[in-house]
Amino acid sequence: MAGHRAAYRLTLDKVRDNSDIARAEGVMLYEVVDSCDGWATRQRFQLRLTDRDGQDVETASDYSTFETKDGKRIRFSLTQTSQGAVSQRVAGEAEVTPDGGLVKYTEPEAKEEPLPKGTLLPMLHTIRSLAAARAGTRLMVVPLFDGTSADGAQDTTTVISAWTPPQPNGRFPGLAKLGSARMRVAFFDRKDDGSGGGASAPDYEVGLRYFENGVADEMSMDFGEFSVNGALQELSILPNPC
Repeated sequence: MAGHRAAYRLTLDKVRDNSDIARAEGVMLYEVVDSCDGWATRQRFQLRLTDRDGQDVETASDYSTFETKDGKRIRFSLTQTSQGAVSQRVAGEAEVTPDGGLVKYTEPEAKEEPLPKGTLLPMLHTIRSLAAARAGTRLMVVPLFDGTSADGAQDTTTVISAWTPPQPNGRFPGLAKLGSARMRVAFFDRKDDGSGGGASAPDYEVGLRYFENGVADEMSMDFGEFSVNGALQELSILPNPC
């Protein structure tokens, strides 16, 4: 996994029949820093939604994590705003253990949530997904905790395409020597009995093309009412300090 900074342009892809959304555009800035004992990430997201009456709504989020490289601990912070006003804050830390683990939230309120056995943290999930793609595995079903929900882990189903060998890349030549795979991750709320939600409609889906160094150059984000595409505009690979 390579430390990097990436900027994406967001554009409207699809709108459901019952949606009032007429237009969506925005930007996403993503940064991964290798701190030797862990990964520090920050994702800043800005999206302007325009309804069919021409009214605009500005939404934004600022999400950061520090995840140890052994995949056992994470600190997380998420702030979401709408029209400049804070709509949600989630923050705290979590530890993964062989039996599951525990989340200790400080926001939106101080509380604890158990993690189910087999939970992966986000960077380890990406690493495992890429390893699965290279091994020819087409499906990965695991609980995932990334700190974006105040209700603990979510169930995820990742559908993985065949591994693609290196291909010419005129815009980002640093990616031309790297293999890649497309994958789509569906997120489901966990049921009270812990059985997961794989048979129901997902709460959120994201599709990406990941290169073997962890850089994504294409993505699609499905929010239910509408979906947006993200296209890589700028990329800087950060030097390895370790």
